[in-house]
Amino acid sequence: MLPKARVMIEHINQKLKIFKILSDRYRNRTKRFSLRLNLIAGLYNYELRLAKTESA
Repeated sequence: MLPKARVMIEHINQKLKIFKILSDRYRNRTKRFSLRLNLIAGLYNYELRLAKTESA
């Protein structure tokens, strides 16, 4: 069960790295890092929900 969870988390990290916020050095204000990361995670969650409703 642990390897399956790890694979899923790695796929999520890969998707977040597309936005370059996790793959490159963050050069903006550090106060806004969490806000931007939450916005990107929200976009990814929305994408997952959208794909789930389309397949149903």
